[in-house]
Amino acid sequence: MLIASIQRFCMHDGDGVRTTVFLKGCPLSCAWCHNPETQSFQPELLFHAAKCIGCGACGVCPRGVHGFAAGHTLDRGLCTRCGVCGEACPTEALELCGKEYTAEALLDIVLRDKDFYGTAGGVTLSGGEPLLSEEASLFLKLCRERGLNTAVETCGMVSERLLRGAIPYTDLFLWDVKDTDELRHQAYTGVSCKPILENLLLADSLGAKTRLRCILVKGVNTNEGHYKALAELFHRLQHCEGVEFLPYHTYGDSKAVALGQKSKARTDWIPSEDEISYGEALLRQGGVTVISRRG
Repeated sequence: MLIASIQRFCMHDGDGVRTTVFLKGCPLSCAWCHNPETQSFQPELLFHAAKCIGCGACGVCPRGVHGFAAGHTLDRGLCTRCGVCGEACPTEALELCGKEYTAEALLDIVLRDKDFYGTAGGVTLSGGEPLLSEEASLFLKLCRERGLNTAVETCGMVSERLLRGAIPYTDLFLWDVKDTDELRHQAYTGVSCKPILENLLLADSLGAKTRLRCILVKGVNTNEGHYKALAELFHRLQHCEGVEFLPYHTYGDSKAVALGQKSKARTDWIPSEDEISYGEALLRQGGVTVISRRG
């Protein structure tokens, strides 16, 4: 598994206190991606300019990626993602995102947090898309054998074989439903929503417990047609515990800039509290269980 980051004491990636593991690599390319550092299937160098003190320690790079003639510049075309510069940087302005772990090695890490999980908490695999790796399914199996509660946040664009392999060892699937409109889904994520919804229905038929996590993007999917389709989808599922809105935000843009990308932040996409409440109210009117972080 190529891991982007491991975050401890998370409270929103499943029930209770959780350790969330973010894997790199995603088959979608969402215009609103909150974790752009997890899209690529390769390690990547992040440069956090605000942390740089211009000390020149990163000059140890064997490829000459870093320049200092006019401030700190990077020639990313030369970078082989060896990570030497990040190890030398005293302020963590440089960070190599992407480290390989075996299932056994990752289990050793999350077991250090076991005492904090209590009866409800546990481990969550996120990303990127965690269900693209055989090793991830093995990790879930090892967690189950050690009595750890497991959750998987998935975009649903995975093979049936790997999905079936993960279901017996996953207590809860946090299933991302980006949009219910096929044309919008293709336009904003680059893929069709049909296989995603087909996999969701398959998982449900096999008894998988799910929670629908739905990005809410103002002016894109904040409309009654989408809410009605979500309600219909919820009622087709036998093991879905509810629908949770994830309002678009611009926090992930700093990571995109650190990757050397242009800013893609869209403040006009941020839904207001009233707009979020309106969507939740329509779902409740349609008989949907709404899971709200706002109480």
